[in-house]
Amino acid sequence: MAKRKFGLALSVLLAAGTLLGACGSDNGEEAKNEGNNSGGESSSEFSVAMVTDVGGVDDKSFNQAAWKGIQEFGKDKGLEKGDGGFDYLQSAGEEDYIPNLNALARRDFNLVFGVGFMMQDALDEIASQQKDTEFAIIDAVVEQPNTVSLLFKEHEGSFLAGVAAGLMSESKKVGFVGGMENEVIYRFESGFVQGVKAVDPSIEVDVQYTGAFDKAELGKTTANRMYSSGVDVIFHAAGGTGNGVFSEAKERKANDPDANVWVIGVDSDQYDEGAVGDTNVTLTSMLKRVDVAVKDISEKAMNGEFPGGEVITYGIADDGVALADSRGAIPEDVMAKIEEYNEKIASGEIEVKEYPEGKEPK
Repeated sequence: MAKRKFGLALSVLLAAGTLLGACGSDNGEEAKNEGNNSGGESSSEFSVAMVTDVGGVDDKSFNQAAWKGIQEFGKDKGLEKGDGGFDYLQSAGEEDYIPNLNALARRDFNLVFGVGFMMQDALDEIASQQKDTEFAIIDAVVEQPNTVSLLFKEHEGSFLAGVAAGLMSESKKVGFVGGMENEVIYRFESGFVQGVKAVDPSIEVDVQYTGAFDKAELGKTTANRMYSSGVDVIFHAAGGTGNGVFSEAKERKANDPDANVWVIGVDSDQYDEGAVGDTNVTLTSMLKRVDVAVKDISEKAMNGEFPGGEVITYGIADDGVALADSRGAIPEDVMAKIEEYNEKIASGEIEVKEYPEGKEPK
């Protein structure tokens, strides 16, 4: 079904200075079709939708950030949830990617986002079949003329997370908990370790991968081992699995209010995840501005300027990654040092390595 092209005079969004607002999944048919309800007819001639990965739309992380961007875009443009406006489909498993992407294309959405590198093959297949639909893939590259690939310099934002961890650690032992091992999560690991070592090369960094993005129990047991070994700050890049890191830290804090345990969140501002009574174990969060990227590409597509076939990368200089407000958990003098590193990365004075040694793409 042919899609209409538009030439509306709209402004491009990448607003500087805002800080990020990016896996726990629902199961069953109800979850997969949760985003399928149509809203009322929209007067707009443009519609946008997304397919989540297995983390689900309310993962308080990556998928939620993408959905946030779509909702904000829809609100700004007067769109309604449902066909002809904005919507999402939730994937309970990898087997849902192809049918969900195809369903949104058949429902005539002009722009369809696939959220996450795990959707790469599925989106490549559907984009080659649904040539009149414009697609965007986040965290992967799909070489199709009707697809734009959106990448992030996670290593730059994670470097700042490492600086924060290194400066705030009292035990001189910090941890990194990754989900599945892949190029994207390697960038988180690489930047974090470099940031820690930049402020104190003697600090020990415990790196562990759980092999999943939706297993909170694995995050909890991994965090338990780390905190028990003396680690006092853990940075997670594990989606819903990272919820278990927060659970372990909060449990320890509840049992001992003097316990020095911190978590650095990922993708979205995960401050609320760290609440323990009137205190909080969230040190900060490494913000991956998926919402900014989603709104940026939606604007371009609505303007008839869809960058099909291109790869667009968002880093510190593009406000694509950043650290969230620490709400006072990080002292002002430490924040000043973090800002110094932020400026050096933005200017190019510091070039952060993308991958840990031995984990470079082959």
